[in-house]
Amino acid sequence: MTITRRAVLASTALAATPMGGPVLAQQSPAPQQSRQAPGFYRYKVGDIEVTAIQDGFARRPLEGFIRNAELAQVQQAMQDAFLSTEALSITFTTLVLQQNGRLTLIDTGNGDSGAPTSGLWMSNFRAAGFDPAQVDTVVISHFHGDHINGLRLKDGTAVFPKAEVLVPTAEWDFWMDDARMNQAPDAMKGGFQGVRRVFGPIAKDVKRYEAGKEIVPGLTSIAAPGHTPGHTSFMLSSGAGKLIVMSDVTNHPALFVRNPDWSAIFDMDADVARATRRRMLDMAAAEKAQVAFYHAPFPATGHIAKDGSGFRFVPVQWNSGV
Repeated sequence: MTITRRAVLASTALAATPMGGPVLAQQSPAPQQSRQAPGFYRYKVGDIEVTAIQDGFARRPLEGFIRNAELAQVQQAMQDAFLSTEALSITFTTLVLQQNGRLTLIDTGNGDSGAPTSGLWMSNFRAAGFDPAQVDTVVISHFHGDHINGLRLKDGTAVFPKAEVLVPTAEWDFWMDDARMNQAPDAMKGGFQGVRRVFGPIAKDVKRYEAGKEIVPGLTSIAAPGHTPGHTSFMLSSGAGKLIVMSDVTNHPALFVRNPDWSAIFDMDADVARATRRRMLDMAAAEKAQVAFYHAPFPATGHIAKDGSGFRFVPVQWNSGV
């Protein structure tokens, strides 16, 4: 049998034609979606289940963001990480700890007081299966607005009215000092006022904790000053599992893990912040402990490896199960 070009074309057309029925109308393409799936991610540290809750992001121009590096150096670091060389997308990720029926939050996100691209925390928290009424304890790492504003909405509503609130003693003493607020430069006064807006109505009930103490079962505070006077990191331990919660020891790892001596504009004492950063990154690398960062790309957890004079952040591999 000889196969001709005409026969091939004819058979192709036949195969494309529905047999024994009408030709179906072409369906409209699905519309593009502008939102991601809910931003939560669960993992285990020993017997403690950790859920990372994402609160969106805020964009900040690169110029002026790092005090002690030339803009060209910062842009090169961003380019090396395949990120925008014009602006940095700063993400926000809090943690929920579940152990023995107890629900603990570490920081609370922006609430309704952040950038328009933030404020996703509550919808992601609920999508993860939680309810604000279930929260037993809120642990605060430091008093910057993106960590505390989720405690209280703009209209004054307390988001976790039944929760015990724990804050670093050194942070409380600094930001709640009226004399220090009155002497602060105008650029800082808003920070003092924001702290009073959040904590003022519950000041008598807020509990303060010291560094080096187990503040809830399995969670020990680590003094990590520089970013703010009482800035605190944490060691979460359960069985053989360890997680170092870095809080704001670094901002984006592509900049400050690779270049630990750079100083972000948010660091109140740049020299102390640099020393703290190197100490904490050295500890994480030496112990091979898992780490969690507030401002790392979601789910904001992984490991630290030494890399020349700096370090390298190695994200966890996404796992569909806990």
